[in-house]
Amino acid sequence: MFGIKSRDQIANQFEAPADNGFFGPGSVTWKVWSYPTSYVLGFARAVTIEHLDPNLAAAVVQSGGVRTRTHTRYARTIHYFALVAFGATEPTAKAADVLVKIHTKAIGNDPVTGGTYDANRPDSQLWIHVTAWHSILYCYEKFGPGRLSEAEENQFWADCALAAELQTIDPATVPRSRAEVIEFFESWRPRLAASEDAQDMVDYILQLDVALPPDLPRRTRLAMAPVIWLLRKGVISTYPGYVRKMFGLTQGRGTDLAINAPLTVLHTLLDRVPALKFWFIGLMAPTTTAVLAPVALGIPAVEQTTMTPREAQARYGYDIPEQAHQDLRAKQHQRVFEAGAKPSDEGLIESQEHIGGMIPIARG
Repeated sequence: MFGIKSRDQIANQFEAPADNGFFGPGSVTWKVWSYPTSYVLGFARAVTIEHLDPNLAAAVVQSGGVRTRTHTRYARTIHYFALVAFGATEPTAKAADVLVKIHTKAIGNDPVTGGTYDANRPDSQLWIHVTAWHSILYCYEKFGPGRLSEAEENQFWADCALAAELQTIDPATVPRSRAEVIEFFESWRPRLAASEDAQDMVDYILQLDVALPPDLPRRTRLAMAPVIWLLRKGVISTYPGYVRKMFGLTQGRGTDLAINAPLTVLHTLLDRVPALKFWFIGLMAPTTTAVLAPVALGIPAVEQTTMTPREAQARYGYDIPEQAHQDLRAKQHQRVFEAGAKPSDEGLIESQEHIGGMIPIARG
């Protein structure tokens, strides 16, 4: 699709967004989240570490979606995060509202803790949210341009708290500095567990090539194998020691050091060659290209405005996520915990219009 076209030629294929979303041009969020280290390294780091929450691991394993439709599950998740970081306010507020409906079916009994899980619980959403933003920043600093200034980092975490308004999270609980982020992860350590199911799921995700389109030609898959291997080693190199121990990973420090330079070069190349960047993101998450394009290519929005998620929710008629879809949430709880039935799929069909389809796009 993009071939060897110039930046301007590629930009002409995309429409301008209605507005600048929640952060806008010049923001540290656009700067960090748009860098190519986000596409695989940051994202894979986040979704694997997240499995150390037994509740999340139970939800993922019992839903089965990661294994049965890995490519579209990856693409839909990264599409949603791209909307939060870059998307215009109305479609992003809508996607966040639909996500609450999707999460009403992610409820059940947790075999590790003996309790129950509910993906809409604020503490579960907070764990996912902070782990994602931290992983994106960590990989940006390790394999990208380097560490942010103190002012930029403080703004990054302020933006993280603002983005939390799109989830069932109390923004006041979001850490606002590097020290608070460290304290957050330390406070979670007693709650973490690497069950057999969680380890198995992480082993599966860390193959990374499982997220490639299922119809990708064999020759392309083989050509990408060295890059996939390098990216896998890169993700593992970002794990702290206790995480590696819990996952049963033994990658040595020599490997950690050896892969740093080639991964930095790879992501610098992806950042500087638009055709390569958009080929890669189009391969991994095709519907995300239209969300990323205005940021990566400098396409100005129709209206040069930003607003907060709370302002957007009020303007477009959506409830605050924590208060949204209470009737559906109650109905799902009755089905699962009282009737012993499976939750309904409400929200899934609707979501395809807003965060991408659940069937891979055929490659022509």
